[in-house]
Order: sequence, then structure tokens, then C-alpha cells
Amino acid sequence: MKSFYSKGQAKLQSVVGGGAWRSRLLAGGVLAGLFSLTVCAQQAHQQQTDRGKPVVVQPGAPGQPTRTLPESTRATLPPRSPADIQFMQGMILHHAQAVEMTALIESHTQNKELRLLGARISHSQSEEIRFMKRWLETRGEPTDLPMPKTSDMDMSGMNMPGMKMSSQPMLMPGMLTPKQMEALRKAKGADFDQLFLTGMIQHHNGALIMVKDLFDTAGSGQDAELFNFTTDVDSGQRAEIRIMQTMLREKPL
Repeated sequence: MKSFYSKGQAKLQSVVGGGAWRSRLLAGGVLAGLFSLTVCAQQAHQQQTDRGKPVVVQPGAPGQPTRTLPESTRATLPPRSPADIQFMQGMILHHAQAVEMTALIESHTQNKELRLLGARISHSQSEEIRFMKRWLETRGEPTDLPMPKTSDMDMSGMNMPGMKMSSQPMLMPGMLTPKQMEALRKAKGADFDQLFLTGMIQHHNGALIMVKDLFDTAGSGQDAELFNFTTDVDSGQRAEIRIMQTMLREKPL
């Protein structure tokens, strides 16, 4: 009986001792976990702090490693040519007339197809005007196209009856003349539809000429933003020309 009691007491002590060991192990695990969480939090905070600092990386040449540049490094705009500036200023003026033409649609025709096309042209060209103005302003350039300076030569003998040289607006390629714009304003219904489509095709073709002239000029069109913009203008206006040509063919107006 005594032996049985001794064995039971020893077993109980073993169980109690094992429980204490497991408790200490569990407590140690909890402390280790808390320490790990603290370290992770510190690392995350450090990473967050590091991410807040600007990092400028310069790609290396083929086979060469990249190089981290100082925080003081600042991006510089690519060089631009006078032709780039003149193109953007001229295209703002060009687009403005297209928007003016589309503004006449609501009161001059009930043609639903033409109304949808006009809304598309008005939206896209208004957005492009905003982009071109921002592009110029970012580079410290005026958004208006400077008027050509008259020379110092005597112009008195060229002042012919009916000629108002100072009042003539500057026209980019394809832009409608004051006479064409006046005819468009006076037209209604099918007559308006015909004049609008033929006039806008002429207008769009002028924009394509302006893009071509830009890229035919040495040293121009190298700016990435300007290049992407002009290629979008070229492809977009070609697509709209095809739509308008189809409208003229399929619907005698």
C-alpha cells in the first residue's frame, strides 16, 4: 500500500513537473512571438519610412548594374524645337474651330448620326486643347500663336479696296475660311449636314498635314508626350475622315 502511494506521488510530481515545463515553454513561445511582432513592426515602420524617401534609379547599360542617384536628382524635360511650340500653338487654334463647328449642330440639324459624330469630335478635341495648353504652360510657353510681325517695308501701295489685312484671321492648313464658316452658320437641315461633313473632312485633312510638316522638320517631334499626342491625332482623325466619307456616300444629303 505504501509502495503504491509512493509510485502515485512520484507520477503526480512528474505530471506536475511536466505541466510546469510546458507552461514555461508556452510562456517562452508567447514572449518570442511578441518579440517577433515587435521586430516585424519596427521593420515595417522602417520600410514605410524608406518608401517615403524618393529613390531615383538610373538603368545601367546592357550588362551593367543600375545606379541609385542622390535624392536631390530632379527630372528635366526633354529638349524641344521651335517647331514643337508652333505646332502646339497652331493646333490649339485649329481644334478651336472644329469645336466651334460642332457647336452649331444642335440648332442646325436633326440628323442623329451627325449629332453623335459631332459630340465625339467636340469632346475629343476639347480634351486635346486642354492637354496642349498644359504642355505649353509646363514649358513656360504662351498658349496663343504669336501673330506674324510685319516688316518695315512700305505697305501703303498694297492697301487695295476691300482688303482688310489686319482683320484677317490666321488660318492653319484645312481650316475653314470666314466665308465657309458663314455659309455653315446659315445652312439648315440637309444643307448643313453636307457642308459640315465636307468642311470637317477638309479640316481633319489639314490636321494631318500639320502633323506631317512637324515630323518633316529636322529636330522636331522628339518629345515623348508630343510624339504620343501627334500619333493619336493622326490615327484618330484618319478614322473620323473615313466615317464622314461613308456618311456622305451612304446618305445623299
